[in-house]
Amino acid sequence: MKEKIALIGAGGKMGFRLSSNLKKSDYRVAHVEVSDAGRQRLKDELDVDCVSMDAAIDGAQVVILAVPDTLIGKLSHEIAPKLPAGTMVMTLDAAAPFAGHLPERPDLTYFVAHPCHPLIFNDESDPQARRDFFGGAYAKQSITSALMQGPESAFDLGEDVAKTIYQPILRSYRLSVDQMALLEPGLSETICATLLYVMREAMDETVKRGVPKEAARDFLLGHMNILSAVIFNEIPGAFSDACNKAIEFGKPRLMRDDWKGVFEREEIAESIRRIT
Repeated sequence: MKEKIALIGAGGKMGFRLSSNLKKSDYRVAHVEVSDAGRQRLKDELDVDCVSMDAAIDGAQVVILAVPDTLIGKLSHEIAPKLPAGTMVMTLDAAAPFAGHLPERPDLTYFVAHPCHPLIFNDESDPQARRDFFGGAYAKQSITSALMQGPESAFDLGEDVAKTIYQPILRSYRLSVDQMALLEPGLSETICATLLYVMREAMDETVKRGVPKEAARDFLLGHMNILSAVIFNEIPGAFSDACNKAIEFGKPRLMRDDWKGVFEREEIAESIRRIT
């Protein structure tokens, strides 16, 4: 019989996805959800009954905290005194562990697992997989994992749980917590989400200046597709002289010279402090 997992926040936005995938596995799962709506959804859609926190963590080898970053510190400190040595506490984001919000319990195993989400460039042929932008349902996605503390032997269990909750899996990467923090919030949110938001604002600006909305959207998304394919070496190719000249003059117009400073550890820490 496989290990028992206590899934805290089982009926939330992320927790429900995990509940769905764990139901397909051989793990024994105890579900905890505080909201009436979340408990009802688990019952109606997955035929899952929730239990109390104490009942869930009793005998659990793995405790997954599928709750917002702002609650990780409070919740982990509440349950830590009730967990026996060797229990694995898993978070789904590096922010709270990086910020030092987990309790000082050297005898507990701390594991972090986070999805990459399905790639823009993929070989999915199933229509549902093509529209599974988030992952964890139909489309393959890669995952990142970190064994923050605990015996080396614990990594295999943590990775197997991660592969289960985020399935179907493309690739699995082992990183450190610091490396995961560079990727998020650094690369994915501070850089990628911000620049994509600016691109959306730029598209809206062309609409304000008279370009039909549908034409502007098709033009931008189409160019994002081919430009990304070339920049990320998905296909062989090179930009035109005109495009290279536009980049040469456009980048200093849009980006500060010191923009890579967002990856300095103190800036990552400050970003995580705001998040948590």
